[in-house]
Amino acid sequence: MGSPLDSAQFVRLLDKRLRDVSENKYKDLPSRIPDFYNVINSDAAWEEFYSVGAVPDIPEFNGKLSYLGIAPGFHTKIEHKEYAAGIQSERKLIDDKKYAVLDNRAAGLMEAAVRTREKLGVRPFAYAFSTAYDFMESEEGVALCSDSHTTKAEVSTSNGFGNAGTSALNKTNLAATRILMRKFRNDIGERIEVGDDLGVVVPDALADTLDEIVGTVKGYNVAAETKNVDYGRYKPMVHMRLDDYDANNWFMVWISQMKKDLIWMNRIMPESKNTVDFETYMLKQAVYFRNSLGWLDWRWVFGNAVT
Repeated sequence: MGSPLDSAQFVRLLDKRLRDVSENKYKDLPSRIPDFYNVINSDAAWEEFYSVGAVPDIPEFNGKLSYLGIAPGFHTKIEHKEYAAGIQSERKLIDDKKYAVLDNRAAGLMEAAVRTREKLGVRPFAYAFSTAYDFMESEEGVALCSDSHTTKAEVSTSNGFGNAGTSALNKTNLAATRILMRKFRNDIGERIEVGDDLGVVVPDALADTLDEIVGTVKGYNVAAETKNVDYGRYKPMVHMRLDDYDANNWFMVWISQMKKDLIWMNRIMPESKNTVDFETYMLKQAVYFRNSLGWLDWRWVFGNAVT
């Protein structure tokens, strides 16, 4: 627990002779949650999701109808967590300080709440290869990016059920990843149509590499004036918070499907509270919020954990 802000700790704020006193000079990184998530407002302690499988092929008619079975999908439960923190300040410090700092502690707490939410928002990518879920319970029970996804239908999962690799980001591997995504299959092992609205999610360390691949009209063979087929094919999606976890991992995403299957839920938006302790006259500010995140399916992303 943090100590109260008091005059002994901030004694220099009581001295008029300081040339300048700064506070919170730097801006936080911009919000990225709306760029990646299907943002939902929830009014329950948790939310549950379920899917139903696809209908199999129609067999040849032999004079009597064949009745087809449909396999159930997987159940997902996403439960909100609580987040809260406060700052307490000595009344004497606030009265006696000579500089316009520590005046808006509630705003600082709100900024910290927004930053905390953004750090949570990057975790599906940062921990895409792990089954240590933060908010969700998944009946399938495998990582978001895995080479061993399963189905309840009695079909082979040897092809089209993997969305994890280890390839470094370059032109060849980008093209190969796109082909692997286009070979995704549904729960009954049938090919699905992956859209052309593809994005490439990279840490800041790979931003220049990605821009070199997708940002020029001509191909690498300048003398032959070859066309760069990757130009304009992918949306660059640089996520600077990924650098805090790994500077080499990258992801291809099917953007429209991602905005359906990657879920961010607001239960209680960050709210602040101010009070004065009756016994001590300590000034107290606090912030509280509840949210959760998770995913309903994996077929919107292919991740490369580069070793």
